[in-house]
Amino acid sequence: MPHSFGYRARTRHTFARPFRAHGLLASKFFLTNFKLGDYVTVKVNSNEHKGMPHRTYHGKTGRVWNVTPRAVGVEINKTVRNRIIKKRFHVRMEHVVKSKCRQDFLERCKLNNAIALANKTSEKKKKFIKRLPAQPRPGFTLKLENVVDVIPPEFVETA
Repeated sequence: MPHSFGYRARTRHTFARPFRAHGLLASKFFLTNFKLGDYVTVKVNSNEHKGMPHRTYHGKTGRVWNVTPRAVGVEINKTVRNRIIKKRFHVRMEHVVKSKCRQDFLERCKLNNAIALANKTSEKKKKFIKRLPAQPRPGFTLKLENVVDVIPPEFVETA
């Protein structure tokens, strides 16, 4: 059990940079635009020490509530004992990535809107919009023609 309780204690592997990814940061970290309400994932980048969040927020997804020239205000739900608390904190741009958590939902919304519009205009059978769980596979008949019987070899007792 370690006896040091520093701000970056027990982050040796969590904050380690990947293989061949050391050195200066790429420009994509600085050129990403964040808007209020965007979903972002906190991904600590140990190349930049300024504006680094605590390790408890690493990997958490939240919403942007404030945008400053070099940082982003992120709101995250944190579980504390038996309740969920909204935590707000500022993180520099280098430690934040746009989340893809809503991408599937937004694509499904577009598809559903297109299907609903097609259902209104056409007089054919209407398509079902809601998602369904995987249904049972359809039944089939197994034909037993030209079946080869495997005959086991006879047991021969040796002396």
